[in-house]
Amino acid sequence: MTTFDPRSLVDANESLERQNAKLAKIAGVLMRRVEQATDADGAAYAHFQRALTLEGEVRARTSELERALSLLNDTNLRLTRANRAADQARADLANAIEAVQEGFALFDADDRLVMFNSRFGMGMPDMRRFLRPGLPFADYVARVAGSPSLSLPRGQTPKDWVESRLQRHRETKAIFNVRLVGDRWIQVSEYRTPEGGTAILQTDVTDWIRLERQERERMLDDQARFIRATLDHINQGISIFDGHERLVGWNIRLDELLSPPAGLLRVGRSFDTLFDRFSPDMAFRDPDGADRLMAWVKGRVRPPLKLEVSHRGARIFDVFAQEMPDQGFVVSFTDVTAERRAIDAMAEANETLEQRVRERTLALADAAAEAERANASKSRFVAAASHDLLQPLSAAKLFLSTLNSLDLDDEPRRMAGRAQNALKSVEAILGSLLDISRLDSGLAAVEISTFPLSRILRPLREEFEPLARARGLRLDVIDSSAWVRSDPSHLRRILQNLIANAIRYTPEGRVLVGARRRGGAMRIEVRDTGPGIEEDKRELIFKEFHRIDKPGMSPEGVGLGLAIVERACQLLGHPLQLETEPGRGAGFLVGVPVAPARVPVRAPEPGAGEAPSSRALEDIIVLVIENDAEVRHAMTTLLERWGVSCFDVPGEDEALALIDEVGVAPDVMLVDYHLDDGRHGIDAIAALRRRCGPTPAAILSADRTPELRAACHATGAAYLEKPVDPDRLMRFLAETRAAPPGWGPLSGPVV
Repeated sequence: MTTFDPRSLVDANESLERQNAKLAKIAGVLMRRVEQATDADGAAYAHFQRALTLEGEVRARTSELERALSLLNDTNLRLTRANRAADQARADLANAIEAVQEGFALFDADDRLVMFNSRFGMGMPDMRRFLRPGLPFADYVARVAGSPSLSLPRGQTPKDWVESRLQRHRETKAIFNVRLVGDRWIQVSEYRTPEGGTAILQTDVTDWIRLERQERERMLDDQARFIRATLDHINQGISIFDGHERLVGWNIRLDELLSPPAGLLRVGRSFDTLFDRFSPDMAFRDPDGADRLMAWVKGRVRPPLKLEVSHRGARIFDVFAQEMPDQGFVVSFTDVTAERRAIDAMAEANETLEQRVRERTLALADAAAEAERANASKSRFVAAASHDLLQPLSAAKLFLSTLNSLDLDDEPRRMAGRAQNALKSVEAILGSLLDISRLDSGLAAVEISTFPLSRILRPLREEFEPLARARGLRLDVIDSSAWVRSDPSHLRRILQNLIANAIRYTPEGRVLVGARRRGGAMRIEVRDTGPGIEEDKRELIFKEFHRIDKPGMSPEGVGLGLAIVERACQLLGHPLQLETEPGRGAGFLVGVPVAPARVPVRAPEPGAGEAPSSRALEDIIVLVIENDAEVRHAMTTLLERWGVSCFDVPGEDEALALIDEVGVAPDVMLVDYHLDDGRHGIDAIAALRRRCGPTPAAILSADRTPELRAACHATGAAYLEKPVDPDRLMRFLAETRAAPPGWGPLSGPVV
C-alpha cells in the first residue's frame, strides 16, 4: 500500500502563508466530501483522517510562521537602533571635523571625496561650489590648479603644478606650502589612513612665513652692513659679481680708482657692459690681457688670475680675479703706480749715474715698504675688525642662551635656534679671518714644546665623533704613545681643520686619523673615503675662499680651513703633503719632529667635558666686572637664570666699593680683560684678591694671544675667550664650586 504525503500537494519553495492557505483550502474541500460521501467501504473515514492530518500541518506551519515573524520584528528593531546610533556617530564626527580650526577633508581608497569641513579650500572661495562627496581627487587638483586664487611659482604652468601635486599625493606622507594671491600661504599636510584613504589638513601659515622672512631679511641686512664696513676700509678697489656675471656690490675705493661716469656702477649691470665701458681707458701690459680676462670670466674652470693694466695713462693697477664658492667672482684693483714708477726710475738710473741708482733704489725701497705696510695694515684691520665684532657677538650669544632656557613655544624656540646657529657660523668665520690675518701679518706667536701626541688626538676624537655620527660616518682616531716637538695650539688647529674638512666632504664611509713614524718624524695622517680631488684643483684648495662643491653636497664653510692649515704648517716648519685619487678619497699628511718620551700620560677622567646642571650653581655669588653694559647685562641675565647671585659693576673701583658696602666677598669673579681708562682685568683680580683672599677668577676676552693666556696662567686665573660659550662657563663655575678648600690663586684652571 502506498503512503500518501499531504505535503506533496503544496510547493515547498512557496512562503509559509501560501502553503498554509492551500492546505486549509484542501482540508475544507475534503471535509465537505467526507460529509457527502455514501460509500460503505470506509473511504469517507479515510478522507476525514487526511483532513485531520492536514489541519495539524496547518497549525505547525502557522506556529513556525508566528515565530519567524517575531524574530523578524526583533531583528528590525535592533537594525533601527543601530541605524540611529550610526546616524548619531556620523553627526558627531561631522561636528568634530567642523570644530577643527584647520581645513579638513577625507578621501577614500578610490581617491573620492568622502567628507570635508567648511574651512577646507581656505583662501579659495571659488572652490566651494565644486566640493561635494564623490569628487575624484584628480578633478579636485585640476580645479585648484585653475583657481585664480593660486599663485604659481615663476615659470610653472598649471599642468606642471598638477603633475607635482599628484606626485606628492602618491607619497605616504607629504607636507608642503602653497602660495596664494595676496602673499598668503597655506600648509598642506597629507596622511595615509590604514584603509588606504587620504586625510588632508590645510593650515594658514601666512604669519609664520612673514615673520621668518622678516627675521631672515634683518639678519641679511646686518651681515650686509658688516661686509660693507669691511670693504670700504680696504685699500683695494673691489667689485663682486654673481654666478650670472652681474654686478652685486663694490666699495668706495673702486669709485676713487676708476672714476666711472655717474650711474654706470649699478647692481645688476653685466660684466660685459662694464668691460665695454672701461676697456677704452685701460691698456693691458700683456697684449692678450683683455682676451685672457674675458676667457676667464666665461670659462668653467677659473684659477686665480692676475693682470696689469694702465688706466688712462696715469695709473697702473694690478688686477686680481678670483672665483667664489657660489660660482660668482671678485675682481679687485690695486694701485701699484708708485711701485712701477720706482722700478722704471731705477732702470733709468742704471743707465746714467750711480748716484741716481742709489736714489731710485731708495725710492723703490720706500715704495716697497709702503706696499708692505699697506698689506700689513689690511691684515691688522681684519684682525681688529674681527676682534671688535666678537664683543657684541658675545652678548648676543649669552642672550640667546638665556632665551633658550625660557619656556618658549616651539616656533620661537626654533627661531632662537636658527639665530644661534647663524651666530656660530659668524663666530667661526671671524675666528678663521683672525687666524689668517695673524699668520699673514707675522704676528702669530709660536711656543714650541715637547708633549705627548695623545694630548691632542684624544680630545679631537671626543670633539668630532658626534658630528661624524650625525652624518652617518665612522670616525677612527688611533691613539699614539709618541712624544713630539711642536706648538700644541697650532698643531691642534691644523688637525681640527683637516678632520672637519674630511667630514664635510665625505658623503659616506669613514674618516681615519693616526700617526706613523717616518725616520726622525711622526707623520700624522687624516684620510677619508670621499670623492677625492682632481689634479687641476690640488693647488687651488689651499687658496682663501676656495671650496670644491660636489653634486649632492650642501655648501658649508667659506673656504678658509685649508688656507689656515698651509700657513700654520709653514709657520711651524711642518711638511704638508696631499695624497688623493678621484673617487678613492684623500689624505693629508703632516710631518712633526719626534721627541724622547717622558712620563706616561694620564687618561682623562670619565665624564670629563660633560656640561653640569645649573642646579649645581644655586646660591653661588659671582662678581661680574665688564665695562660693556650690553655684555654685562647679557652675562648677569644668563647667570641669574641658572640661580646664581650676581654683583655686576663696570670696573675695579666700583667692585671694591660694592664689596665694602655689602660686606660680602664673592665666590667667583668673572672679569673682562680690557677695562676703561686702560686698565686690565688681571690687575683688577689682584686688587680684589688682596681685599677678599684667594678667590677663583676667570678673564673674559676676545684677545686670543698666547701672551694673554700665559699671563692668566701666571695669575692663577682661568681664560674664557669671547664670545663666551655658556656650557664652558657653566663648567668653570661648577668646577670652582666643587674645588676643595684652600683653592689658591695659583691653582686656577686655564680654559
